[in-house]
Amino acid sequence: MRCPCTYPAKGKGTKGKRARRIPIIEELRPLVLERIAAANDRPDARLFVGPRGGRIATGVLRRATHWDDVVAKLGYEHLRRHDLRHTGLTWFADAGVPLHRLQKIAGHTDPRITQRYLHPDMQGLTDDGNLLSQHLRSPRGPQLRVVGE
Repeated sequence: MRCPCTYPAKGKGTKGKRARRIPIIEELRPLVLERIAAANDRPDARLFVGPRGGRIATGVLRRATHWDDVVAKLGYEHLRRHDLRHTGLTWFADAGVPLHRLQKIAGHTDPRITQRYLHPDMQGLTDDGNLLSQHLRSPRGPQLRVVGE
């Protein structure tokens, strides 16, 4: 059974026309196992289907999730579903996943594309600045070195 985001279905498919594997985190595992069990051992079954049992199309997904209502209620009318891809990749990066693996998860051929998806938050940047300050004040902090000696 394949995850819908790796399924090489007819139609649009992935932007790069390549299937890719993505990690399934523990928090999602019960939902995925439930969907797998409901598939009744059909090897071509999809984990998630549209209202008529087929591929989930973008318009159907937008309506099925009540996207416009949800983001308006949260005060994020400007938020697009694609922004969640940026958020997910940023969370992976913040968790310590290296760039070459983020690139694989995102299905990008160039790491520079993946880097455009990463958006550190202000608290993270402040924390990084504090780490540098601690390092500079440390007795084992940076020592002045003449290059070439």
